[in-house]
Amino acid sequence: MIDFEPSEEQALIIETVRQFAENEIRPQCREADERGAPSPAVLDAAHELGLVANSLPESVGGGGERSALTGALIAEELGWGDMATALAILSPALSGLPVADFGAESLQNDVLPGLVGDRFAPGSLAIVEPRFDFDVFHPHTTAKADGDEIVLDGVKCQVPWLEGTRQVVVVAAENDSLAAFLVAADADGVSTEAERNMGLNGLPTVELTLAGVRIPASARLAADDAAVRSLIDRGRVAVAAAALGTARAAFEVSRDYAKQRETFGQPIATRQAIAFMLADMAIEIDGARLLIWEAAAALDRGEPAGRLARLAQDQMMRIGLRVADGAVQVFGGHGYIRDYLPELHLRNLAGLSSFETLALV
Repeated sequence: MIDFEPSEEQALIIETVRQFAENEIRPQCREADERGAPSPAVLDAAHELGLVANSLPESVGGGGERSALTGALIAEELGWGDMATALAILSPALSGLPVADFGAESLQNDVLPGLVGDRFAPGSLAIVEPRFDFDVFHPHTTAKADGDEIVLDGVKCQVPWLEGTRQVVVVAAENDSLAAFLVAADADGVSTEAERNMGLNGLPTVELTLAGVRIPASARLAADDAAVRSLIDRGRVAVAAAALGTARAAFEVSRDYAKQRETFGQPIATRQAIAFMLADMAIEIDGARLLIWEAAAALDRGEPAGRLARLAQDQMMRIGLRVADGAVQVFGGHGYIRDYLPELHLRNLAGLSSFETLALV
């Protein structure tokens, strides 16, 4: 028998994160969007819950409980609160999980304890490049060996860059293969330029330029396609899960509004066009969730998950914007006003087609 119910422990995690999202994230989502950065207090409070630290190895102070499915459940609830803040909260995993999975023991001991300390410490991952012909599996950013060092050259975009970022994991081409490297944010040759995007304004991102950046060979994290592809798969599942939470939020606020808003003496939820639109939104959200869970479960079993992760991502690209646009339509003129959430959901979900890996599970 196939069981679609979360375990008792997962159910407790979902409820805890849902309450956190409702009480801490949702009230400040508008302020974060206007300010262009999440609330430091919210980031520290989320850090205390151990949402990322619990996935890191016990040897460095983490919980040692790695599960892509549990990570997807967490990302959905955080995304329900606010997608930008959710990705900011999960950002330590962008550096922590690649180092934990592929880094040398000395590198793990140097980097990971800082991610499980008393305060929130952000991480970052650079994959996307500002090229119309960008292919995630064939980057133009290069890594070349020079003695006991590696020289990185290239330009990345959509790189999360929260205040206090100390390291960034860079995916580059090395000898016709994919590879990942840990680069210090203040290394010589590293420069950043803040991006201005339509949505996800609560998550600061930059265009990252690497001009002859020299790093020690020990900073190489993964030197084969399979390892880097696993990072990409985990990123696609994580972003899809956070987007699912935002789509669910858009559906719920529009459903509740439709029940309260009356025209000609009846709630607009009784109008066939509105009712059918809401029903389609609910169906597509549930279907996307199953795809995300299937991909996450494959990751947990150690099975190839590239196809499933891509399907989950593509489905969320398709329905995320559709659900958010539907929510704006249900609200009518109010959906276009910043006093209401649908316009924020629409802007945050509109960029899904260009996002690649802004989180990891």
